[in-house]
Amino acid sequence: MPDTTLTIWGRANSVNVQKVLWCLAELHLPFERIDAGMQYGKTREADYLAMNPNARIPTLVEGDFVLWESNSIMRYLCLAHGRGTPIYPEAPKKRAGIDRWLDWTLSTVQPVDRPVFWGIVRTPPAERDMVQVQKNADAAAEVWAIADRLLSSRPFMEGDAFTLADLALGCYARRWLGVEGITRPAQPHLARWLGDVSQRAGFARFVAPPMS
Repeated sequence: MPDTTLTIWGRANSVNVQKVLWCLAELHLPFERIDAGMQYGKTREADYLAMNPNARIPTLVEGDFVLWESNSIMRYLCLAHGRGTPIYPEAPKKRAGIDRWLDWTLSTVQPVDRPVFWGIVRTPPAERDMVQVQKNADAAAEVWAIADRLLSSRPFMEGDAFTLADLALGCYARRWLGVEGITRPAQPHLARWLGDVSQRAGFARFVAPPMS
């Protein structure tokens, strides 16, 4: 019989791996995970590059099918293994709205998240440039203000139901509201929403652990 095991390559503390793991939890799908990236290496090895020429994580392997890019992996999981799931509904307009936020996480949120997160969490204290980190945080605050304003009038990013939009943004919001040492403006609607999505089992297992 063909191997239909879902295998995720990528370290557990990667935000993009966390998105995929949380998605798997929402769909109640069993999987295996192999550490790769940063201290684990492997991503520059020939076998890995044959799967993912970007040398990044995560990578999904299912039998002879290989897929990379976290948002593409989540969409695939919903379509292939979660038909009818409310987190990625069939209706084209609803799906388009969700896809818009998935694109936003990578085009707009990730570029402002990375310098703040790396500047504190992945930089030794003696090497941190907190003046620059705060400037980066100020830029990030402007981006997160968009979500905060939207969430003032709805419970979730796309309305009344939890979707992949909340899952993807929730992983980044955990970093934004969880990192210490910066000054942030009050964003009560964003904080309320993160408190709600953090109650989900997949968030608690894969996103909530201490950042590293």
